[in-house]
Amino acid sequence: MKYYSLNNPNIKVSFKEAAITGIAQDKGLYFPESIPQLDTDFIANIENYSDNEIAYRAIAPFIGDEIPEEKLRQIVEETLSFPFPLVVVEKDIFALELFHGPTMAFKDVGARFMSRCLNYFTKDDADKKITILVATSGDTGGAVASGFLGVEGIDVVILYPSGKVSDVQEKQLTTLGQNITALEVQGSFDDCQDMVKKAFLDDALKDVRLTSANSINIARWLPQMFYYFFAYKALKAKGKPLAVAVPSGNFGNICAGMMAHKIGLPIGHFIAATNANDTVPRYMDTQQYTPQQTIETLSNAMDVSNPSNFVRILELFRNEFGALNSGLSTYSFTDEQTIATLKKLYNENGYLADPHGAVGYLGLKKYLSENPDFTGVFLETAHPVKFADSITSNLNIEITIPEQIITVMNGEKKTIAVDSYEGLKEFLSNRQ
Repeated sequence: MKYYSLNNPNIKVSFKEAAITGIAQDKGLYFPESIPQLDTDFIANIENYSDNEIAYRAIAPFIGDEIPEEKLRQIVEETLSFPFPLVVVEKDIFALELFHGPTMAFKDVGARFMSRCLNYFTKDDADKKITILVATSGDTGGAVASGFLGVEGIDVVILYPSGKVSDVQEKQLTTLGQNITALEVQGSFDDCQDMVKKAFLDDALKDVRLTSANSINIARWLPQMFYYFFAYKALKAKGKPLAVAVPSGNFGNICAGMMAHKIGLPIGHFIAATNANDTVPRYMDTQQYTPQQTIETLSNAMDVSNPSNFVRILELFRNEFGALNSGLSTYSFTDEQTIATLKKLYNENGYLADPHGAVGYLGLKKYLSENPDFTGVFLETAHPVKFADSITSNLNIEITIPEQIITVMNGEKKTIAVDSYEGLKEFLSNRQ
């Protein structure tokens, strides 16, 4: 499988090079040259396969022979070392819980898969250190830090917006030490992401050997397909089409779901649910892509006004708006609606959601109100404990803190303050 730049389809690289470099030399995102098709008998009998086998079959065509089958199966097994429960919330509505991994966020899967791929690709080249440069709006940084902690030959540098992530999220970024460095930025997530993109464009940093672990990297983006296969497998026997609602910030997760659909998984419909940062819902209404100033919300991991992966979604549909519009619905919700939904889910359904899952539930309910012939799934992307302050204050309950969270909360925060791109550049240059 080759991957081409979305800025220039003549630039083509292997999976290995795309994973190591993160972004094309012309700064375009990588996209697979062809869309593989899964065997129809496999899909028809998916309930007879283990999750590990399903995940291997989904990802293998995108990697080809660049990782031997035995090694790739091992990577998949290590990536999926925790459960993905599907919880009944109400009639025909289920929560797919993706937060049972080491950092209690859905991004554990992509980070663990990517770290193991890079470890395999660089095992004989450890003297040429790779620096993973990543911006986070909350959960990405913690998942990447955990996934790459102690990996030989790889340093991780995480930029996060000061005061705009939860206490738990910040501790997961800033307490691990070893090969993990956290840079605290005065600004928004988009400011952090812009600094990361600028570093990749900077010829003065070409010797630093930078790569990205945001969902722009194919090795972190594509494994997110697995969730959708697991949901379909679990609900196939219901015999109704499946509508999946995804809390969406940088749009990598829902884009992976759409890729799963393109390779043969029969998901009936996708719903992108956003907070007040509504660039994509506005685009779907007007066909005008006009990012605005980022708005801080209760669902902070989705505080993204210019989602990087939306260009991949457009490519999946060959920039045909009609085809995209038929397969995707998008809705935006306020913090007030989110709080009301947290209360409703807990008090009426006995389900404790996090703010992002609540937004996903809202999107699903809105779609199902006009399309009742679906079974609905919304993705619960982070454990509620990661947003304990907002949940405690709004629901008047205390959340039991899991052991892995207790461990990081007792750690010492260590960060380096960065207030401009020049500060980031100086920091990276000094590491050469």
